[in-house]
Amino acid sequence: MLQAYSQLKWYNNYQMNHRFQLFRDKLDAFKRLSRTKKILLIGGVSLGLFIIIGLLTTIFFAASLSSKERIMNRNNTGVTLLDRNGDTFYKFYNPRSDTYLELNDISPRAREAVIAAEDKNFYEHSGFSVTGIAQAVYENLRPDGLNSGGSTITQQLVKNALLSQDRNLLRKYQELVLSIEIERRYDKDEILEMYLNSVYFGEGYFGIGDAAQGYFGVNAKDLNLAQASMLAGLLPAPAAYSPITGDEEKAKQRQSYVLDRMTDDGYIETAAAEDAKTAALDYQPQSSNDNFKAPHFALMVKAELEEKYGEERVARSGYIVKTSLDLGWQNRAEAAVAEHVNSLGYADVSNGAAVVLDPKTAMIRALVGSKDWDNEDFGKVNMATAGRQPGSSIKPLVYATGIEEKTLSAASILNDKPTDFGGGYEPENYDLGYRGDVTVRRALANSLNIPAVQALQKIGVEDLLDQAKELGITTLTEDPSEYGLSIALGSGSVKLTELTNSYATMANGGRYHDLETIESITDKYDGVIFTSNASSRQAISAQTSFIVSSMLSDDSARAETFGGSLSIPGHQVAVKTGTTEDYRDALTVGYTPSLAIGVWVGNNDNTPMTQVGGSLGAAPIWSRLMNELLAGKPNEPFSQPDGIIAQLVCRGSGAYAENPGDNTYTEYFRQGTLPNQRCNTERPEPEEEEPVEEPVEEEPIIEEPIEEEPVPEPEEPVEEEPPEDGGDGDTPPDDGGTQPLIPGGTRPQSDNRE
Repeated sequence: MLQAYSQLKWYNNYQMNHRFQLFRDKLDAFKRLSRTKKILLIGGVSLGLFIIIGLLTTIFFAASLSSKERIMNRNNTGVTLLDRNGDTFYKFYNPRSDTYLELNDISPRAREAVIAAEDKNFYEHSGFSVTGIAQAVYENLRPDGLNSGGSTITQQLVKNALLSQDRNLLRKYQELVLSIEIERRYDKDEILEMYLNSVYFGEGYFGIGDAAQGYFGVNAKDLNLAQASMLAGLLPAPAAYSPITGDEEKAKQRQSYVLDRMTDDGYIETAAAEDAKTAALDYQPQSSNDNFKAPHFALMVKAELEEKYGEERVARSGYIVKTSLDLGWQNRAEAAVAEHVNSLGYADVSNGAAVVLDPKTAMIRALVGSKDWDNEDFGKVNMATAGRQPGSSIKPLVYATGIEEKTLSAASILNDKPTDFGGGYEPENYDLGYRGDVTVRRALANSLNIPAVQALQKIGVEDLLDQAKELGITTLTEDPSEYGLSIALGSGSVKLTELTNSYATMANGGRYHDLETIESITDKYDGVIFTSNASSRQAISAQTSFIVSSMLSDDSARAETFGGSLSIPGHQVAVKTGTTEDYRDALTVGYTPSLAIGVWVGNNDNTPMTQVGGSLGAAPIWSRLMNELLAGKPNEPFSQPDGIIAQLVCRGSGAYAENPGDNTYTEYFRQGTLPNQRCNTERPEPEEEEPVEEPVEEEPIIEEPIEEEPVPEPEEPVEEEPPEDGGDGDTPPDDGGTQPLIPGGTRPQSDNRE
């Protein structure tokens, strides 16, 4: 057996060495060839490969090339958005009509404008243009040049209908091969006709007929020079150049470019071009989508698709996009925002926004950008993604930074007293009161301003900005000196979506996910284009996240200020409110390990509300959604990670308690942050024996004199009735009634547990 294995191994080694030697012999033979022969050999092999690829490409696409409709690729265009359960909630880029116009039904000026702008040698080449490619390279390289791909009209038909949008040599070669084949099968007028009936002009308009009606309200045959040149100018980038929703100045620049090209190519005179450049264009009002659901979210998805794949590819590919949205949750969120904002009209409140996230994935389950999409003044603005000051809702990030750096712990003592932090900056608490020494837990739970600024002073503004960036905040980009210590109270602008996701990151044990709106994408041929596989990173430690979550979910700690207004019965929920100066913004953000909700209430124009803070303006919406979305679900406590030390500390001082007592509670610490100061150093053994109960044991001693009462004169008890009237007999019950007041008197101190 061993001998057979050795022989087999020898044979394999021999074969390998033999093949290697053959390769070396061929390589040596190639090296001995003359330079001319080397070039001919390489060229011949390459030519053979190109011929084979060309033949295979033609054979593969032969059926598609035989159909004008397939070449135009007008079927099943547009995008359909589904919620996570497969329910359709929005469609866009769907063709307005499927009318096919013959070339004679299209304005000559429109035909000339498109040829001048896109392919001046259209009637001369055989499907591709060497000079066109060279011109494109030149335009792309010069500083003020136009971004051009050098594709002929025929190539654009092929690209839009049959090939992917990938930019590589193989795809470009296939494009050339198929363009030549189309030129062989169809005459020039047919190719131009197909192009004009299928090219995308933006705003959802496929073909010159839809575009003429959509932009100008005229038939394609009635387009004048100014209108035709404007439409032709849109073709390279319809979204960017659209005079309606894009950049009108760029649209005019493109129109001028097309008119100049038409002049150079002899289609029009210079005077006609100048008249067209200055002619006023009246655009048609664009019809709205009557079946719009979750409009702000839908437009976010649309923008994401266009940025990733390009507007025309998105419009043509018939994408079916399964999003992260939950329509049921969306409907609840829209109702909660609208109803509560409307109820605050008396307090000069006009708008609100809400975001619901899954902390484990950062998938957006609901997003309300305004209380009323149809409001002409502010409805279309997405306040969930607009920058607004967060007020005190930024404080958890302040304390999280300090705990992460081990500068602070939840038991660290901060001084809540009048303080000048320099330059005359003297912040005040919401109630204008002061509490003296307070722990971080108490300061955060009750949203005290002075301790928060003091904490940031210890940490440093730059460190806070760095940590906020790690947690997904992208808007705090100014130099730290521009913000100063006031950023501890929310002086910088943030997006509600990003602020909520920073909280969601702590709900997820410090692991950060980018916000997600899309779960999967398929095209009209059922090809899978995209499947979400979002990665995560550790943005802040699990230990810090747990401690912050513990403080934000401490109902008893925040009861001093908020009572039970932020509690969700049956669930441990972390939450923080925020109010900006002059009541311009009111926020509430909170979470469980599986649900994060952020709410903003205010006015788009930044006008003040009438004493509407976070607890009055945003918290009721937040509480309603939390209660509704958690209904029927079990409580999900925050999981304590490794590396957390649970230690008794003394109330008020935050010192390390060596022994338990009525003045102690359990606090959580990261390793290396236990308090140095000690308290309760002596074990209170007598108190543990509860000497108060000893008089109860002495009751028999009291009873003994009663038993001895028969020794005195017999009728003495009757004469002792006055002492009963005198109340001496009531004294023990009175004393007993006052005794429980001793622990009762310490209950206010339980508010100092924070």
